[in-house]
Amino acid sequence: RVQLAESGGGSVQAGGSLTLSCVVSRYDDNTYALAWFRLAPGKEREGVAAVDSDGDINYGDSVKDRFTISQDNAKLYLQMNNLKPEDTAVYYCAAARGPYSGSPPLRFLEYPYWGQGTQVTVSS
Repeated sequence: RVQLAESGGGSVQAGGSLTLSCVVSRYDDNTYALAWFRLAPGKEREGVAAVDSDGDINYGDSVKDRFTISQDNAKLYLQMNNLKPEDTAVYYCAAARGPYSGSPPLRFLEYPYWGQGTQVTVSS
């Protein structure tokens, strides 16, 4: 069974930066998509960023030009800059089996494997 474990959440003031990490283990498929989602109180789960095994990347509109997704072997990262209070949420990494054509998806129903989440709090 695929396992994902996030780390790196915390509290930061608006304008600050955080980097989230996700270790992906027991995944042996050569084609895949890895993504970050977030869930804030009273809101729907939102796709933040995704990357696939071809290196294609997709960002949610609310984080474009501020967040950067990257991967290195079995680790997925999310560099978050210029954080805003509305970025406050529990952030989850997720995995799905490929292949994919075009941009990797940001729809949570596409991803069967999930981590436990890490809290990010941005104060004004």
